Amino acid sequence: MSEVAIGRPAPAPSGDRLTRWLKSPWRKPVGLAAFTWAYLAWSILPVLVAIAFSFNAGRSRSTWQGFSFRWWWQDPTDSLFHDPALRSAITQSLKLSIVTMLIAVPLGTLFAIAIDRWHTKPARFANFGMLFSFVLPEIILGVALYLLFTNLLRSLVPLGTGAQLLGLITFQLSYPVIIVRARLLTIGGFYEEAAMDLGARPRQAITRVLLPLLYPAIFASFAIVFADTIDDFVTVNYLSSTLATQPLSVKIYSAARASPTPAVNAAATFMLITTFVAIGIAIMMYRWFTRGQRSGGSSVTEFVQL
Repeated sequence: MSEVAIGRPAPAPSGDRLTRWLKSPWRKPVGLAAFTWAYLAWSILPVLVAIAFSFNAGRSRSTWQGFSFRWWWQDPTDSLFHDPALRSAITQSLKLSIVTMLIAVPLGTLFAIAIDRWHTKPARFANFGMLFSFVLPEIILGVALYLLFTNLLRSLVPLGTGAQLLGLITFQLSYPVIIVRARLLTIGGFYEEAAMDLGARPRQAITRVLLPLLYPAIFASFAIVFADTIDDFVTVNYLSSTLATQPLSVKIYSAARASPTPAVNAAATFMLITTFVAIGIAIMMYRWFTRGQRSGGSSVTEFVQL
């Protein structure tokens, strides 16, 4: 027998190898990976199928009849951008989303800074009230706002776009407050104190030092508020007055209960694309405004240079 054969260890039994693999903390989680891919397929494939049928040439939403842009703009009456009802719904959805975003995020940012700086019982009560609106089911908030606007504020704020904006801002205000406050807790007050030690006034320390550090949270709030508002259904449905004030989400729901055409799929795809575009713009703006921070710069140093 050769020396190589004598010095070679005997192969471990297959059962021992399986036992060592099962006990190893670094083994590949095959079951978890399979469950993750199955969940993603279950979640994404129906969406992809719905998007695909928005480009169907026929009226069927279950049988593929060829590729076409008929239900986007080619059909002169029933397509997404030619149907007057769908065009009005798109305009209403974009109006509500943009205005809500432009009002709720600045107010939420200021509210978060005030709560973070104001350590008293009223501040804790205000924080609780904001968190209460966040955890409150939206259907309860929608019913409460509907009763408020139809009974107590009937002459001041009638149902329609104004009531929808007030309801959406009330519901969406908590998102920027929570996100910005989390960012404030990680930043602390050191940068503002350093800026004021270098000669900055309190307002300059906030505008030139604190706000640039809050840009990631602010842009994330813009994206989340827009994405959550454009597909909101409960609040805007309760507070709409006429067909002209119904957004795209309500139109899609109403059309899906009738005999819909693939224009409904096109409308849902439009909402999805709009959400992705809004998130992409927020990411690009974040990268643009925080390029100095990501390259190793400091807001306090930039203030000194100014």
